[in-house]
Amino acid sequence: MAKDGSTAAADGTTAGSGDIARSLELLWGAGERPSRGPKPGLTLDRIVTAAVAVADAEGLPAVSMRRLSTELGTGTMSLYRYVPGKAELLDLMLDRVLGEPLSAEPDRPADAQEAPGDWRVAIDAMAHTYLDNLRRHPWLLKINQARTVLGPSALRGLELALSALRSMGLRDPELIGVIITVNSFVEGLARTQGDAAEAVAQTGLSDEQFWDSQRPYLERAMLSGAYPMMAGMSEDTFSADFDHFEFGLRRLIAGFEALVQERTAERTTDPATEPTADRTTDPTAEPTPDLTAEPTPDLTADRT
Repeated sequence: MAKDGSTAAADGTTAGSGDIARSLELLWGAGERPSRGPKPGLTLDRIVTAAVAVADAEGLPAVSMRRLSTELGTGTMSLYRYVPGKAELLDLMLDRVLGEPLSAEPDRPADAQEAPGDWRVAIDAMAHTYLDNLRRHPWLLKINQARTVLGPSALRGLELALSALRSMGLRDPELIGVIITVNSFVEGLARTQGDAAEAVAQTGLSDEQFWDSQRPYLERAMLSGAYPMMAGMSEDTFSADFDHFEFGLRRLIAGFEALVQERTAERTTDPATEPTADRTTDPTAEPTPDLTAEPTPDLTADRT
């Protein structure tokens, strides 16, 4: 049982399953730096960098304190003076790789970076950047991130994403929904691609060899008449040249565009539907009288 009451995965791949307070201290720079004991030159940054490199090359199960001590040329106990264990190290690794797409201008604050003016461009960039990150670090797809401990990189990335999408004019929960939808789509495609590559590595069979072994059975099935829809499909239906990622991303953006148009139409007919951040008055307040207007004559007064 983890210290926050959750149950960690058997292989330690549940984010936030360690000492949350300690992870937050390390992520936000509040942790105490060891004053004695570790080998000179050993730092938390070096430990995290080594852990990410091992995970990239061999997968997350290969990351252990003993393995890292070998990579860094130090004693295992020295590492524990910087990070309590693998669970907390995983939190640091996640924030490190989530911050990679933001590292082009590391010295520039988030509010000084220009977000794309067109939210469609922002979503396109968001999706491609996340896909590239998952390809560089395939072990990210093996982690349960339902309860990720949020560090500076994660929050900065979310801040930039929300800034880039604010022109959509959606409510705050809807903006978060856009981000979740795009990320889920990217993760699904990346997982499919990763599983395919993993299958080749595990079996030694290429995709062509795998499907060729089934060809005689599939051809007989198509000729049986039991599968008329599949039998009638074109020869290029399952072609590797078709870009399912771009196809799906374009459809997602088109769907969001329809929602934006719907919300724009609603605001035109009912200003009360505008996002909270755009409202400058309280719709429930009494109207403020116009003190500069000329008084309306009383037409019911007695005429003389």
